Amino acid sequence: MFHVKMRENVWNVGVLNPGMRTFDVVMKTEYGTSYNAYLVQGTEKTALIDAVHGDFLDYLLDNLRDTDGFRGIDCLVMNHNEPDHSGSVARLLELYPALRIYATQSGSIFLKNITNRPDLNVTVVKDGDTLDLGGKTLTFVSAPFLHWPDSMFTYLEEDRILFTCDFLGAHYCEPQMTDGAIRYPAAYSEAFRGYYDAIFGPFPAYVRSGLDRLAALDVELVAPSHGPMLERGGRLEAAVSQYRAWSAPSDAAGRKIPIFYCSAYGNTRRLAECIAAGIREILPDASVPVYDVIEHEMGDLARQMNESDAFLVGSPTINRDAVPPLHVLLAHADAIGMARRKTGVFGSYGWSGEAAANLRGRLSALKADVFGEDFRVLFVPAPADLSAAQEYGRKFAAWLRG
Repeated sequence: MFHVKMRENVWNVGVLNPGMRTFDVVMKTEYGTSYNAYLVQGTEKTALIDAVHGDFLDYLLDNLRDTDGFRGIDCLVMNHNEPDHSGSVARLLELYPALRIYATQSGSIFLKNITNRPDLNVTVVKDGDTLDLGGKTLTFVSAPFLHWPDSMFTYLEEDRILFTCDFLGAHYCEPQMTDGAIRYPAAYSEAFRGYYDAIFGPFPAYVRSGLDRLAALDVELVAPSHGPMLERGGRLEAAVSQYRAWSAPSDAAGRKIPIFYCSAYGNTRRLAECIAAGIREILPDASVPVYDVIEHEMGDLARQMNESDAFLVGSPTINRDAVPPLHVLLAHADAIGMARRKTGVFGSYGWSGEAAANLRGRLSALKADVFGEDFRVLFVPAPADLSAAQEYGRKFAAWLRG
């Protein structure tokens, strides 16, 4: 059982899941996670801020009953409706059928489909709307794409607590989910950075907006939906500073045109290097780094890709496809900012050569603008192929220059 009294009549009643090792299929969670939910009890109404994963509702209910003077729930505030927060809502409504739910417009749509209840009683809230619980006032703060379109923050004015859902969170689990009680700070720091890279790395502009919204409020405590709560004077200032640094736009002069590749026998690598040389001839002020994807941290590569002016991806063909690390990289693409991004694809192949076409398909699905025809070479590039790769780079650069 886990619950933490945060302020008078305010509790973290969330659930610990120390055994979780994979989140959303692709994200490794070496240190488990928590599903934080918060109970705010006013003199007139009681609100639960966010729910928990559907498999953990019984633990949430135990934590609720264990709080001082618990008298039920009148309101449910859903800052974000991904199933790790909303999966228990349908069963919660069976227990509290008169429960009034508060969510953004998109959140209400998502939740009706997640619960399979199109008639769900949801009050749609906008930025600046308030909910008076009686001596406890909740103000709703718009925070789209942090990290879903439905996301918002909720600010408890009297206690200066900002409930941020995923923002400033971490997949991390310890017995006491407060920043002053963290026993393994190095592990937490690793989890905090990994969480940012996977969840918020694709949305740097929205991260900066969220930080601005936080700075405009008098916040003493940030209460995320995963990981420890962050106190002013504790870890909050450092966490905000890190998000600022990680989301800051690049100040590099000239265009940023990274090239990402994997290469089994060095053939695709040689193409990447020649393409880079061709780009530099036409755009000498451009930064054109060349990355072997398997030799770098995926979070670092994703930042380079998402902050680029243009980029290229190259892969050999194995089992009629590009190799998995390139697909993982593109899975980290900023789905909003990728629209009309200038891109190119290339690679060497032996039998069939589908890798480049499949990478083009993924980029097209992201609404990126893919250059010309895919540049492909059969097996080992001959000198003429390397010259052609360099010419491809020149043409790509000229296309960028317009």
